[in-house]
Amino acid sequence: MTASTNTIIFAILLIAVLVAVIAWVSVQRRRSLRLRKRFGPEYDLAVSHYRSRSKAETELLKREQRAARLTIVPLTSADAFRFSQAWNTLQGRFIDSPKGVVAEADHLVRELMAKRGYPMGDFERMAADLSVHHPGIVPTYRAAQAIAARDARGEADTEELRKSLIYYRTLFDELLGVAPEKLATEPSATGIPVHS
Repeated sequence: MTASTNTIIFAILLIAVLVAVIAWVSVQRRRSLRLRKRFGPEYDLAVSHYRSRSKAETELLKREQRAARLTIVPLTSADAFRFSQAWNTLQGRFIDSPKGVVAEADHLVRELMAKRGYPMGDFERMAADLSVHHPGIVPTYRAAQAIAARDARGEADTEELRKSLIYYRTLFDELLGVAPEKLATEPSATGIPVHS
């Protein structure tokens, strides 16, 4: 082989490697954009948690695969009515016992998740499973859970409990199939009274 033949072969190999690298970067970028769009704030939380975009994306892809194996079912009309009534009763008791109601709201949301087909487990696993189909409400679920944990330690005030109930209601409505209400801070918009 002559020097010019070797140069041509080297140039062809170099071009092939560059094309492969560009294609790989393009695929990675498209995957990142798709995951960021699908998971919203949960994408950023995963990147922060894993301190690596590639590790976070691997976790989010695992969530998608796990969620694809779940059988999420719609509620029957009777179940939807029963859950709605249970929520209305629970919310009505907020005036007399705000602390007890937050724990009940957490329990009712978990019961609704189980009825729909979400596997029950620790909170992080449940939030991860929800993030695949309902990424927009997972931050409010995390906030509600954090307030409920403070309440269990006797550290949450009534305003925090009211916010927690609003957050649980947002998740509840989404899982129930009711058009979610905007998060509001005024009692008339939520039906949840404010205590001093």
